Amino acid sequence: MSAVIKVSLFAFYDTMNGAMKKEIEASQELEKFPPLTRKLLVSRGIATLPEAEKFLHPDWDRDSFDPFLIFNMEKAVDRILLAIKNDEKIVLYTDYDCDGIPAGVILHDFFKKIGYKNFENYIPHRHDEGYGVNIPAVEKFAERGATLMITADLGITDTDSVARAQELGIDVIVTDHHLAQEGKVPLAYAVIDSKQAEDTYPDPMLCGAGVAFKLVQALIKRGHFPQIADGWEKWLLDMAGLSTIADMVPLKNENRLFAHYGLKVLRKSRRKGLNLLLQKNKINKEHLSEDDIGFMIAPRINAASRMDHPLRAFELLSTNDDARAEELADWLNHLNDQRKGLTASMIKDAKGRLRARELFEVIVIGHPEWEPGILGLAANNLVEEFKRPVFVWGRDTDGKIKGSCRSDGTVSLVELMGLTREGVFLQFGGHAEAGGFTVSSEEIHTLEKELSDAYRAMEKIVKAKTVAVDGELSLDDVTWDTYKEIEAFAPFGMANPKPIFSFMNAEIAAIKKFGKAKEHLELEFRNSHGGRIPAIGFFVGEKNFPEVLLGRGEKVNLIATLEKSVFRNYPELRLRIVDIL
Repeated sequence: MSAVIKVSLFAFYDTMNGAMKKEIEASQELEKFPPLTRKLLVSRGIATLPEAEKFLHPDWDRDSFDPFLIFNMEKAVDRILLAIKNDEKIVLYTDYDCDGIPAGVILHDFFKKIGYKNFENYIPHRHDEGYGVNIPAVEKFAERGATLMITADLGITDTDSVARAQELGIDVIVTDHHLAQEGKVPLAYAVIDSKQAEDTYPDPMLCGAGVAFKLVQALIKRGHFPQIADGWEKWLLDMAGLSTIADMVPLKNENRLFAHYGLKVLRKSRRKGLNLLLQKNKINKEHLSEDDIGFMIAPRINAASRMDHPLRAFELLSTNDDARAEELADWLNHLNDQRKGLTASMIKDAKGRLRARELFEVIVIGHPEWEPGILGLAANNLVEEFKRPVFVWGRDTDGKIKGSCRSDGTVSLVELMGLTREGVFLQFGGHAEAGGFTVSSEEIHTLEKELSDAYRAMEKIVKAKTVAVDGELSLDDVTWDTYKEIEAFAPFGMANPKPIFSFMNAEIAAIKKFGKAKEHLELEFRNSHGGRIPAIGFFVGEKNFPEVLLGRGEKVNLIATLEKSVFRNYPELRLRIVDIL
């Protein structure tokens, strides 16, 4: 870890001339901003005053796009309004993760708000049904008289299931944000997915809940709903924002609006289950951040499908019953604790086996007893450890081998799986960076070779070997004024990372470990006025920094971000350790 950041630090200095040139070119338009703000704007490719104002001061009315700019939106809205008029049975079929579940809540809340009763939310069971629209479920919907199915966060790869639904008299409106397989778009009544070639929507990177929100926005704009007050749909931004942050889509363009306003609405949330979940995890709602979503809320929402049934999480976010909200908040916390224990055991087993054998370009590892719902978490960890694409599998309750995969960034996983010979995968889908798959018992034995052969044949993305720091600060720069400048760039996430700074030759004033197992590290520094500057590293210790001495009086080069802690409602400015050189 230290060596990587060490290269990053030198890479930063090596590229300073180019960065300075960009800053000089942009300085005339951005000269109204302080130097640090100007530097951070330029590093994000923002060089004009209008771009800077849009980024630093998001405005919903100015910056959001007309939902009817999305290809097929007009057709989809007309069909849904007709179904509402004729009281047709509508099925809302959504994915089981922290994008699909909030998307389902958005659609649910809309239909409840307009007083429409002839609809149901359906979320497939991760283990029993798997990812996507499945034909047995579709056939049950037809038996119950459904004539319209709206998907969210899935459907773009489900050509056979969508065809079956249409055959049974169920019109399907697919809303999704994933890539179609080899350009095969389902023959649905309408497909809303801005990654289609025909789509010219200004932001093709919305998450599934973001697309669902745009559909509701369009329905309200076109329909006549006296129950809905002007601007009511903005209350749904809590779910769109939650998913935008949790699903790791780029926080640029309209996604920045969803994240920014989503957090504002979440801080005022009227959702009983969500409020209890925050309360039970000691999260101050007024100071809710993207980190709280990523590390506390999303894992618990996802735990429902990984360990039980996703409807538990859906119900938590949509219920108005106090007792049920309390029960579900406790249950999701329990499931998340179980999930953490199982994941740790799986990762330990996988690493032990991988270190004992030869590694190929692509890793495939699994065990029939591994829980399919947590394979993606293990794959994430293994990619970080072994620096190559990883496919992790387990056996589902129906005997099928199912798995999750994660990319190291050098190739698109969807493209990689698509390049294997026909018949290797029974089913696959996902993003460039993450995906899911089903494979036969026969093919699993040669899957690693098949994928490694395909990997060698692909054109690789050249990965940057460095993570550039944004600049050098002194300990005297660790002030609330500096933090205020940085905070203007939040929420942070994909395509808008937290700014990272170097603090050179900083002297350690004190060192301590904390946590139940003393697994966390706190270093204390002093500025030139004697003021205390704490630096926190969670789940790190001296072993993480083997090239430096950590002790009182030692001088180190610290790589860190600035953050505000509100532990026990006491605001404290501190550094979060990225590395120590």
